[in-house]
Order: sequence, then C-alpha cells, then structure tokens
Amino acid sequence: MMAGLLYREDWDEVRARLTTWWNGGDIGRPALQFTVKRDKPLLDIPQMPKPDGWTTDYSISNFEYRINLMENEPNRVIYGGDAAPKVSPDLAPNCLALYLGCPGVEGERTVWCEPIFHKPEDAKFVLDKQNIYWQFSTRLCREIMRVGKGKMVIQFPDFIEGLDTLAALRGTDALLTDLIDRPEWVHDCLRQITDRYFRVYDIWYDMIRDERGGSVFWAWAPGRMAKFQCDFSAMISPGMFGEFMAPVLTEMTERVSYSMYHWDGPNAIPHHDHLLSIPKLTMIQWTAGAGQPGSCDKKWWPLYHKTVDAGKKVHIEGAKSVEIMNALKKEFGEKLKQFLINGSFDSEKTMQEAIEAVEF
Repeated sequence: MMAGLLYREDWDEVRARLTTWWNGGDIGRPALQFTVKRDKPLLDIPQMPKPDGWTTDYSISNFEYRINLMENEPNRVIYGGDAAPKVSPDLAPNCLALYLGCPGVEGERTVWCEPIFHKPEDAKFVLDKQNIYWQFSTRLCREIMRVGKGKMVIQFPDFIEGLDTLAALRGTDALLTDLIDRPEWVHDCLRQITDRYFRVYDIWYDMIRDERGGSVFWAWAPGRMAKFQCDFSAMISPGMFGEFMAPVLTEMTERVSYSMYHWDGPNAIPHHDHLLSIPKLTMIQWTAGAGQPGSCDKKWWPLYHKTVDAGKKVHIEGAKSVEIMNALKKEFGEKLKQFLINGSFDSEKTMQEAIEAVEF
C-alpha cells in the first residue's frame, strides 16, 4: 500500500484531500499545486552532462539521460498544497500522432509531428507497438517506475486527441480545407482517432495507476484522469467546433472519471459555451496565450465566474505571490474553492503564507 512518498511524505493526506475536492466536497480552500525550488537536492543523484546536440527534453536520442532528467526533476523541488511529485515519459506535445506513425522532428524545446496523410486515402490509423516512439516511451515509463518507486508518481504522456491529432497527421492547412470539402471524412477520422486514443489510454492507465485507481494527467485525481484540448479551435468557428469537436469531447469525457480541458488563448474564447455544455467535463484550464497577461490576471475573471456558475471547476497557473492569492479570494469568495491553482514561490515561508491566504 502506498502511503507517503519520499518527495511528498503526506501523500496519503494529499490524495484524501483531492478526492474530496474532485467529488464536490469542501476542503476549506481551493486545490493548490504549489512548489518551491530546493536550495540543495534532497538526494545525491549525479546529474549527467547534456549530450552533444541535445535540443529538447522530449528527445529519444539518449535513454539514460532522459531517465537522469526524470530522477532529478522532483529531487530539486519542495511540494506544497496538493502538488504531486510527478514526472512524465513524454515524447512530444502530441504523442498519439507519433504512435500512429508521424515522424517526430526534434526542435528547440519541442518536437514537431510531420504529417503523413498527404491524400485523404492515406488515412490509416495503425497503432503499431513496434513503433519506435511507443517502444521508447513505454520503456521510459517502466524504468522510471522502477527507479522512482516510493519517491514520485508517473503522469500520462501528452497524448492529445481529436482535431489536434488529425491536424498533426494531415497538416493544418489541408485539414482546414477538409472541414469544408470532405466533412464526412473528417468525422470518420475523428471516430478512429478516439478509438485509438482509448486503446492507448487504457494501456497506460493500467501501467501508471496507483493502488487506489488514481492517476495523474497534469493533476492527480482518484480515478481515470485526462486532459483534453483543441488548439486547432482557434482557427474555426463555434459552429464548426460544435459540429466536429464538441461530440468528440462529450464522448471522451464520458469514458474517464475526471477531466480538464486545456483552453488555450483568446481565439479559443468563442467556444466557451460549447465547453460549458459538455455534461461530464469536470474542469477548464485557461492558458492566456503569448503576449497576454497571465491566467491570474483580472482580465480573465469574467470567464472564471461564468465557468464556475455553470458548475465547472477552473484551473489557472502563475500564482507567485500572496498578493495574487488575496486578490483572487476577494474577487471570487467561496467560488474560489472550485479552483485548482498552480504557483511557484521563492521560499517555503511565502508558499505557506499563500496557502493560508486562501483558507476559509
């Protein structure tokens, strides 16, 4: 039975608190994922030198270095509030596309998926377990579970789904045309992507779930947890979102226990009503986008009021001061208990003060 973790000795208490919060109970404050960088690592784990030509921590070019990175990541952090000491055997911000055959192009701090559906008839959704990306990420998972046992938890890779995955496979410009020229083809592709997603998800869930059935996808939840998204939505109308993506999200949220939607940037705001209409979507995570004030800024507060009033939870990040927490509590009052807030702080003292600032 898992109790405490090396990097989070009160892990059982954290999970009990989050179970209450996810299931609609009152924990006396919002859920908080707060961290502080350690002055000195907790364990003496020698840090390997960066390999020659290394451009991204998603890389599959050096297995041992990837393991070393994951071992060291929680070793240098103090976790507060309800934060989990988590690491992910991630390969790209769209692992499902890689698993389905896209070549990954390693770039500065990221991996781009090269399209493979050059013609509509090329669309074949084959999950080959001999695929190099599947082999590498599952091997990473098994090894970090071995070396990290009793220390940390493993979160899902960033699979991604729906139109974002189809755009990776087909190419963004081509898919924009497909929505108009061959909508039935798009619907058929989305059906197959959802089916492959859950084949992958179920395998990974069985690998990484804890003894309570809990899992981590950007946040720990006491069951099948998932993060969904559609960054492609910034380029389409609410009508198209309602036709193509809302049904996908409705089904996917029904096939997990807890879910958040990664809502990214001002051009995605017109789809808010569609998101709020999805019955089983638990939480919306707002990312403000490049050049915009952060998600704690008052510019976005009307979106959060509307979200909470519709019965959804809100996930925001960038809480780095007691002043920000005081402002949020003053604005939202008891509604703030429906928030999950991420923040990094310069000291344990400041982090504790920030926690206390939003206690009721």
